[in-house]
Amino acid sequence: MHYKLKHIYVGVDLHKDHHTAVIIDCWHSKLGEIKFENKPSEFPTLIKEVKKYTKKGITPIFGLEDVGGYGRSLAVYLLENNYLVKEVNSALSYAERKSYPTTQKSDSWDAKCVAEVLLNKLEILPDANPQDIYWTLGQMVTRRNALVKSLSALKNQLHTQLNYNYPSYKKFFCDIDGVTALAFWEKYPAPHHLKGIKAEEFTGFLLEKSRNSCSTKKAETILELTKSDGETEREYQEYRDFLIQSLVRDIQFKKEEISKVEKEISNLMKRLDFKLETMPGINTVTASALVAEIGDINRFSNANKLARFAGIAPVNFSSGGKGKDQKSKQGNRTLHGIFYFLAVQQVQISKGSKIPRNPVFYEYYQGKITEGKTKGQALVCVMRRLVNIIYGMMKNKTSYLAPPLPQKEAV
Repeated sequence: MHYKLKHIYVGVDLHKDHHTAVIIDCWHSKLGEIKFENKPSEFPTLIKEVKKYTKKGITPIFGLEDVGGYGRSLAVYLLENNYLVKEVNSALSYAERKSYPTTQKSDSWDAKCVAEVLLNKLEILPDANPQDIYWTLGQMVTRRNALVKSLSALKNQLHTQLNYNYPSYKKFFCDIDGVTALAFWEKYPAPHHLKGIKAEEFTGFLLEKSRNSCSTKKAETILELTKSDGETEREYQEYRDFLIQSLVRDIQFKKEEISKVEKEISNLMKRLDFKLETMPGINTVTASALVAEIGDINRFSNANKLARFAGIAPVNFSSGGKGKDQKSKQGNRTLHGIFYFLAVQQVQISKGSKIPRNPVFYEYYQGKITEGKTKGQALVCVMRRLVNIIYGMMKNKTSYLAPPLPQKEAV
């Protein structure tokens, strides 16, 4: 008996509030359809209905598009009850849906397309493996990214408000969200708050907030710039002052929360015991982003599969015997972006010393350009090499060891 005859195939269309499952046999015949709520207490209902179609010697296989989002709870439940669960790439189910002469769009049809992909590509579909630590790390990284994005928006709003009150504010501090700068904006949101303030008193304030890093000259400079800007106070000024102070408090909160989240991310990364931070250009934030997108490295049997997953491996486009390999625009674009950022880091040169950050990769990059590749193509080669190295580091939990390179070649 062919192994596909020993199973029925359950495709599940996943949603926030409810799921739809369609069951087919190995002959592509629809056996049944089940609708159930997306909560653990309802999952036994799915199993009970599926068992109605499992004859002696027949076992069900489940196909889920999203085992890290809305379908994660179901995937965990099924795996804990020893059912085989496959992860179906949404691009495959989309292609299946579009392959019919007349396309449809409904929960039932989408679930059936997932089941068809499950049956047709059973051998190549990866097993679902929603491990808690990788899922949790991904949620933490998402939280940090949201906070950073929100912080950036707040800083832009602060720039706008400061431009009205302090036209020369960019000359006050290097960063408008530094500790001293935020303390200044909060206490003196507009120039009229500085009226009557003596230079000695103002200097003492800056010295206290900057931990003695600001000088008397800095205080005098700010007071002079404020005076040279002219009168900026307008009607309803107190409301605009409140707005600046509110933005400052929000920025301080966001920065504090980012620090807390990064601390927890660091604790999670220690549990995984990867040593990605030993490579130049990778800090805890970058390492956690890599691990969150890659997940369990063991689901990739080799580095080539990881490269394809990240959309870094070239794709052949040809017809009639003519064509060439081209850059892929598929794969996990978030992971692709991380590898791109990391590749740029590896080939950068220090402005002061003129020494490459990573001499080995810099020489490799220059060598590819010498071979005739464009800078973009050479950078893709660096990305591909990084995939091999990071795959090995994660697979074996080893540190990065740069091969020796003569100093004259590194400069």
